[in-house]
Amino acid sequence: MPDLEAILLVGGQGTRLRPLTLGTPKPLLPTAGVPFLAHQLARARAFGVRRIVFATSYKASMFEPAFGDGAAFGLSLHYMTEETPLGTGGAIRNAAEALTVGPDDPVLILNGDILSGHDIGEQIHLHREREAAVTLHLTEVDDPTRFGCVPTDEAGRVTAFLEKTPNPVTNRINAGCYVFTRSVIDSIPRGEVVSVERQTFPGLIESGRLVLGYPDRTYWLDVGTPAAFVQGSRDLVLGRLASPALPGPTGEYLALPGARVSPEAKVGGGTAVGARAVVEPGATVVGSVLSDDCVVEAGSTVIDSVVGRGARVCAGTVVRDAVIGDAAIVGSGNELQNGVRVWPGIELPERALRYSSDV
Repeated sequence: MPDLEAILLVGGQGTRLRPLTLGTPKPLLPTAGVPFLAHQLARARAFGVRRIVFATSYKASMFEPAFGDGAAFGLSLHYMTEETPLGTGGAIRNAAEALTVGPDDPVLILNGDILSGHDIGEQIHLHREREAAVTLHLTEVDDPTRFGCVPTDEAGRVTAFLEKTPNPVTNRINAGCYVFTRSVIDSIPRGEVVSVERQTFPGLIESGRLVLGYPDRTYWLDVGTPAAFVQGSRDLVLGRLASPALPGPTGEYLALPGARVSPEAKVGGGTAVGARAVVEPGATVVGSVLSDDCVVEAGSTVIDSVVGRGARVCAGTVVRDAVIGDAAIVGSGNELQNGVRVWPGIELPERALRYSSDV
């Protein structure tokens, strides 16, 4: 079996994750101690992928310095940039210029914002065995009304792509990992804005080509929102999803080199503590992402939140379900919660924001 090739879609702006993505593209955000993509690269390699083409657009120049030629991952990495965003199909077609496999070979397509525990090897095996045009990973969700759904027949053939609807016909949704036969990618028009979900897949189905579903109920998470991003990092640290890229053992928290966590602090719930970050005595940090060089001062509480690079949470402050941007300073006695986001470099004076009285 020849070495597998993959295309990794990492062009999005990550607008739902602002302000975290103002300076860093979403796939490079530190997740359980390493850039998010490190988890995907390590998993892809574990399933036999050896060459990956990055489809970049937003902050494209930041990817190569982060991952280089891929040798550290046992991979060969190549970078293709869209000058103007071309949609999912256009991005795949643009990146395919750097593929080396033949027209009948499978190409794995990964989205740069999905954490998944499904068996990529099985998905590729099914694709080859059935000689499909495309094989889609489908995940089953409890509430499919929030997604477009993907019905299949008894043989696993995808019959339609349905937009979000209040009465979905199935709880199976597109999970964002595809296996394409190379020649099918080459049939996507070059240099045009194309959506695989709205144009390519429905077009293949209409023309009678075999589009297969690979349904699966293992771990799956779209990390597009701050709450989901925090959950993804937490689940990796706690070991709910195994990752070969985790830079330490699983457990209540993961501390990177140079981090200083006081023995009198309570840190747990899958918290990631960045390099040189400081957690002072009497602080409580649960299920959060503390970025490099940030400080959580004595007596403050950080729960289910992100504290950006070099940011400071001052004494006696409560941060719950919130995002603190890089280099921001949150003065003592503030209460930040309910999804509030503090932009980078902002300095909040003490007791500037409260959800309860200060007595």
